[in-house]
Amino acid sequence: MSIVDPRSGAPLTPPEPAPSPAAAPSDEQLIIDVDRNNIQQVLEFSTQVPVLLDCWAPWCEPCKALMPILEKLTREYSGAFILAKLNIEDNQDIAAQLGVRSVPDVKLISQGGLVDHFQGALPEKEIREWLGRYFPAPEDAPASPEEQAAEALAQGDAETARTLYEELVQQHPEHYAYQVELARTLVAQERSKEALALLDNLPPEERDAPPARGVRASVEFREEAPTGEELEALAGRDDSEAQFKRALRQVADGQYEAGLEALLKLMQADRAYGDDAARKTLLRVFDALGADHPLTVTYRRRLFTLLY
Repeated sequence: MSIVDPRSGAPLTPPEPAPSPAAAPSDEQLIIDVDRNNIQQVLEFSTQVPVLLDCWAPWCEPCKALMPILEKLTREYSGAFILAKLNIEDNQDIAAQLGVRSVPDVKLISQGGLVDHFQGALPEKEIREWLGRYFPAPEDAPASPEEQAAEALAQGDAETARTLYEELVQQHPEHYAYQVELARTLVAQERSKEALALLDNLPPEERDAPPARGVRASVEFREEAPTGEELEALAGRDDSEAQFKRALRQVADGQYEAGLEALLKLMQADRAYGDDAARKTLLRVFDALGADHPLTVTYRRRLFTLLY
């Protein structure tokens, strides 16, 4: 502690230097290879620091996609756990003892015992959520690729979103949600035929699920919405047809809240228009947005109140 002159406040002794921040652990400290020569030491070390044991094999393509993600997260968490990599091809006896039946198989070990595990090359977002059950997230953790892509699309940067989703599809070809989101970015880029072709190639259960149906609905809205000239022709009209077509245009342009509000208003005023077209279109917009979207939740509740 430095001493100061009580009259002037000037230091009488040089101030103590501020403590230097602790250096971040090196890769050699955070990421290690495991074999029969050190597996016991690693298990014993887990009594001090949790160990993330990545069981992989050279012939496993998903393992190759997963490992860089685990290494990246290990560096971000900076010492909360260490990453131990076990090549099961070279250490089949250890893999058998650990009960590894397929790879990738990632096990969280603490106090010498198994805490949890997951199998398969999970996307980064899901791994972050899994780690979040056991470790506080790093304060300066960057957004995941999924979050970056969603933010880019929300900001109107469909090109960046498409590039990110293409990379995710390449890394996780069986994670079909990425293909659906890629199709969504193609729609935003006026490449609807490519988007529909991508959706058509999905397995039937994915092709017919709400997220894919929602993307198809957004394509249909763009095809059904009136053109600029047609809207001009409706100028000055406030009948049910004009209200409906304006709402379709708003939805097709991504003005979802305005479009939903207009459809709900039309439904209240003229339920019979177009064989209940306003209500049916509201349901299609909910499909396009997804069940968890805030607008879907709000307007589904309002629709329910209106109906019942």
